[in-house]
Amino acid sequence: QVQLVESGGGLAQPGGSLRLSCVASGDILSIYVMRWYRQAPGKQRELIAIITSGGTTNYADAVKGRFTISRPAKNTVRLEMNSLKSEDTAVYYCNAEGRKTYWGQGTQVTVSS
Repeated sequence: QVQLVESGGGLAQPGGSLRLSCVASGDILSIYVMRWYRQAPGKQRELIAIITSGGTTNYADAVKGRFTISRPAKNTVRLEMNSLKSEDTAVYYCNAEGRKTYWGQGTQVTVSS
């Protein structure tokens, strides 16, 4: 089993930055892909960034060039969010793929002046 705990959400102004972190515990050696999703009010959850165990990254068009996913440690994945827009307001979820698919509880990001 893997447990995921996100942190770093909060309120930011348009054009500002936030950093999200997700710390994994448990069977972390089984994880081979980690992702960030987000879900805005009234919308479906969407995949925004992915990083493989080999370090390959990919991004949704909506965040490309503004968000950066990294995995500074085996048990940690980060999402650096720059040039934030109001449409980035959502609950952000960490996801890990190992023996199963695992989800964190989510962290709220609100972008507003």
